[in-house]
Amino acid sequence: MKKPKAAVILFPGTNCEEETARSCISVGMDADILRWNTKEDLSSYDGFVLPGGWSYEDRVRAGAVASKDRIMETIKKEAKGGKPVLGICNGAQILIETGIVPGIKNDIQMALAKNINPLISGYYCTWVNIKNNPSNCIFTKSLGKGEIIPIPIAHGEGRFTTKEEGLLEQLIKNSQVVFKYCDEKGETIDKFPINPNGSINNIAGLCNPEGNVLAMMPHPERCCWNRQLPGFERKSFQEMNDPGPGRKLFQAMKEYIEGR
Repeated sequence: MKKPKAAVILFPGTNCEEETARSCISVGMDADILRWNTKEDLSSYDGFVLPGGWSYEDRVRAGAVASKDRIMETIKKEAKGGKPVLGICNGAQILIETGIVPGIKNDIQMALAKNINPLISGYYCTWVNIKNNPSNCIFTKSLGKGEIIPIPIAHGEGRFTTKEEGLLEQLIKNSQVVFKYCDEKGETIDKFPINPNGSINNIAGLCNPEGNVLAMMPHPERCCWNRQLPGFERKSFQEMNDPGPGRKLFQAMKEYIEGR
């Protein structure tokens, strides 16, 4: 069987493309890092990942400028055809700015605003826990029901928020809330540090109604191997190189592509 092939999109300011490509490769996919202005035919790719960073220096607001690049129109078209798209951190911000997520209607007001926490109002980097929330998202098919994932965040703007009346209820009804910030026991407590940025309803990840596009703020590529997890120095060499919890998202992406 031919290997699934993913395109990792590099915008000016992206800085997580290499580790994201390695995460795709770790589950048996091929991965090419493509510039935002590539002339390659994207239809030859089976899926897409928008990695983290600071595209266009977060001018205006995070993800706003990159969302207007022509390549995003192509990715939107490919997503409508059922191909998987994963947006991580800045990639999530780009997907929100394009409207691909939540993808309910064109005028939905959903944003990833500045962090709210008692320590700092800007960039915040730490390990958190997120829980797999019941959803129709294809990226969680390798996760257990309610599975808790230790995972890092690293952002200054990453708080899911909206002024759209009834939107949150609609997202919940549509099973579009994919991940929620939680404690080690899985309790979704809406206070710092459990909710690290003040995100509405503890949301850490949202998908489109069809479930093939995921926008998430935490970094699964940074917990793709056990050696990346806190306390790795206490593990054996073999354990350090075993798959980490973040790899399950990339595995699910691969399996979805193979099943199409």
